[in-house]
Amino acid sequence: MAREPRDGGGRGRDRERDRDGDELIDKLVTINRVAKVVKGGRRFAFAALVVVGDQKGRVGYGAGKAREVPEAIRKATDRAKRAMIRVPMKEGRTLHHDVQGHYGAGSVVLRSATAGTGIIAGGPMRAVFETLGIGDVVAKSLGSRNPHNMVKATFDALTRCASPRSVASRRGKKVSDLLGRRESAPAAAPAAAAQEAVDG
Repeated sequence: MAREPRDGGGRGRDRERDRDGDELIDKLVTINRVAKVVKGGRRFAFAALVVVGDQKGRVGYGAGKAREVPEAIRKATDRAKRAMIRVPMKEGRTLHHDVQGHYGAGSVVLRSATAGTGIIAGGPMRAVFETLGIGDVVAKSLGSRNPHNMVKATFDALTRCASPRSVASRRGKKVSDLLGRRESAPAAAPAAAAQEAVDG
């Protein structure tokens, strides 16, 4: 039995529980009415794009089409749940590094941000970050404004995100080797300059 949408086209609907017991929140990104011309006139249908996430690092998107709005949303939500991905987050609030994503004519840039920045992004991208659970991020869409392309480009960028632990294991190094070198480099520069002054 299909659920009836609330006011606002399905935004802020009741949370659902995933198989693992995590609460899932779904957001309706866009809904479009499409028409098919037949002998007796026009036959209308609805296409919905939904983003689903647990606000703990897992997110997915799905599209559904049906003759009625609730059925289209249900199809899109089910597909989004089956296509969820896990995104590594820094301190549980932002991305580990800046990343770019592309899909068709869609192109996006995602940048990590300091605490308190908030979500600076457009509508379709904001829905992805809110369901994902990211609290601080700066995002910009540079290409197509089509919501489908924007969401798919955002997911392309998120799949390119990597945590220091995964990079260290892939390169056969320790996490401290990767992060320590970056932090020690600025401190080593003044020491080298002071040594040159003494020698000179």
